[in-house]
Amino acid sequence: MEDLLRRELGCSSVKATGHSGGGCISQGQSYDTDSGRVFVKVNAKAEARRMFEGEMASLAAILKTNTVKVPKPIKVLDAPGGGSMLVMEHLDMRYLSSHAAKLGSQLADLHLDNKKLGERHLKEAGIVGKGGGQAERPFVDQFGFDVVTCCGYLPQVNDWLKDWVIFYARQRIQPQMDMIEKESGDREALELWSALQVSRLKIPDLFRDLEIVPALLHGDLWGGNVAEDSSGPIIFDPASFYGHSEYELGIAGMFGGFSSSFYSAYHSKIPKAPGFEKRLKLYQLFHYLNHWNHFGSGYRGSSLNIMRNLVK
Repeated sequence: MEDLLRRELGCSSVKATGHSGGGCISQGQSYDTDSGRVFVKVNAKAEARRMFEGEMASLAAILKTNTVKVPKPIKVLDAPGGGSMLVMEHLDMRYLSSHAAKLGSQLADLHLDNKKLGERHLKEAGIVGKGGGQAERPFVDQFGFDVVTCCGYLPQVNDWLKDWVIFYARQRIQPQMDMIEKESGDREALELWSALQVSRLKIPDLFRDLEIVPALLHGDLWGGNVAEDSSGPIIFDPASFYGHSEYELGIAGMFGGFSSSFYSAYHSKIPKAPGFEKRLKLYQLFHYLNHWNHFGSGYRGSSLNIMRNLVK
């Protein structure tokens, strides 16, 4: 591994440190190089390159907003013995505690970044000659992402669409339901999803009179994907795309990990819109289905309960 990293990163010295880590998807190890310490995530699955390329694009996109700290991505490589690995900046991270409110504020800044870009472009369009030749980031007016990103190890359909409600139903929930149908053929789940689709106003009704500007999302922001260092909060392991900012808070509320100070700081910049709580359940549905498809039917009950409540 050291030889591979030395060659690919153009370093003369690479040495493994005592720092290692990993979750239920990939394993990680830190290395000291003459260019600084790096962290290497490794996954042996054949699809790992797609997963890591999506993560790299996600980190790069968040980095460009200059809102919330993420590890700087460096390179995706083929791993020795199969699979792939993602090389990124090593950050000394600890459990998020003193910087929870700051994370809430910075996450809101991330979600507002594209909207502010759009407002700035509109304003500058009225100023003759302003911004000529500048390579400023473009305003994104659709929902999706340039590459496939993975929530866990399952790929997300990120094809660009103008309509958020269609995007969410067709490219988030439907692929999860397709997997459930293929794996278990769960009749009740399929009937409930069919009922939600037949009563076509059920889901669109939740978005009545709501203007949704595409927001760059982390995409998998639960307590295990946040941390802090001495300078402030850090987020990592993203599955980014441009979507509805409220979607981010779906998984944030599912497994604990976020204090009231986080939510207060966030909502001071992005207040709750009418119908927020019910839409939050709709967004949690994706994550419960995704967990069902990753880890089994222990998440079936929660998935069905949400669909039953939404059908009422």
